[in-house]
Amino acid sequence: MFNNLAAAITCLLFASHVTAMPAGLLQNTNDRPVIGILTQMVTDEVMKPYGDTYIPAAYVKYIESGGSRVMPIRVTYDAAYYEDVFRKINGLILIGGAADLMKSDFARVAKIFFNLALKAYDAGDYFPIWGTCMGLQQLSVLVAGENLLTETTAENEAMPLNFTAEGFLSRMFQDFPSALMKAISEEPLTGNFHRYGLTVKTFLENKYLNNFFTILSTNIADNGAHFVSTIEGKKYPIYGVQWHPEVNRFSWDDRLNFPHSYHAVQVSSLLAQFFVNEGRRSLHRFEDPTEEAKALIYTYAPVYTANFTSYEQVYFF
Repeated sequence: MFNNLAAAITCLLFASHVTAMPAGLLQNTNDRPVIGILTQMVTDEVMKPYGDTYIPAAYVKYIESGGSRVMPIRVTYDAAYYEDVFRKINGLILIGGAADLMKSDFARVAKIFFNLALKAYDAGDYFPIWGTCMGLQQLSVLVAGENLLTETTAENEAMPLNFTAEGFLSRMFQDFPSALMKAISEEPLTGNFHRYGLTVKTFLENKYLNNFFTILSTNIADNGAHFVSTIEGKKYPIYGVQWHPEVNRFSWDDRLNFPHSYHAVQVSSLLAQFFVNEGRRSLHRFEDPTEEAKALIYTYAPVYTANFTSYEQVYFF
């Protein structure tokens, strides 16, 4: 998302159309999912006294509200650690923030999980990944193999979505009532806090992005750029949004344009449920209940940060 009022986060998304899952994939469901959330490195001076990495509490509440538990995943360990974690959790969230999308630890760890998720799916194993704002930018870099972002500023703006035809057929929005689909296409229900994104032209001209993702929605930036705002994988359960669904219910700074209407809350709630339901399709699990309990977010206490950041609460690690 963003680290303070002055700094809006770079974000971007892509989308995909519905395709049939491989035969025999996911015959059972997991009603005790654990979704991992990748931490961000602390860069703001005012936050450094509290820890090296962080997760805004809004993301944790968002995933918990969908019916999942949360495991924070630090970005400072080796590949073997993440391969072990992958076998124990049921999905991954790449949050917004600020990081080098090619060279940072965030990019390194995201790539490990991304490659494991694709390999697992091809072997009949399910592991969904969701990217919000910068998280979506990271997904675009992982798929394209390069950073294709350009300026698509929409800082502190709530917008409707301009759905593509595929958006109405997508997995992401398939359970949205028709009245809510109409509302999200007409009312400002998506909070945008980014400077950079992926233009539709760039997306369509890149064979890797165009083959991997389907665009579900687009928007127009302040500079007139036509940018991708929602995506999902054509084959794989990989999803992304340029906007921030978590803020509709869990962010309240009155200096920022967070959508809080009835329809805005519905959008946030249904998307949280959607991704957690994707996680239920993963049968990964902790073998040791004691290890699982220690890994969950419940062992950490959020810090009240509204007096020096735009977040009400932040988890530090």
